[in-house]
Amino acid sequence: MFTLRGDLGAPSFLPWIARHAGRLGIIGRVTAASADEVSLLVEGPPDLVDAMELGVSLGPIDVWVESIKRERLLSRP
Repeated sequence: MFTLRGDLGAPSFLPWIARHAGRLGIIGRVTAASADEVSLLVEGPPDLVDAMELGVSLGPIDVWVESIKRERLLSRP
């Protein structure tokens, strides 16, 4: 789970996240979004999840990601 904070209100950002996750071949699902915070569930191989974190930190030109909080969610047996 990633929690992104910053100036994230651009209409292009959420579709950009979906496209970026698709290009990496991972699951990237937005679970909550506002103009200054986006919660994103990310599932996939660790290296590709790292690539997703780097990608959203750079983001499209019309957003500014100030911070990313990354949490590991434990799966249930």
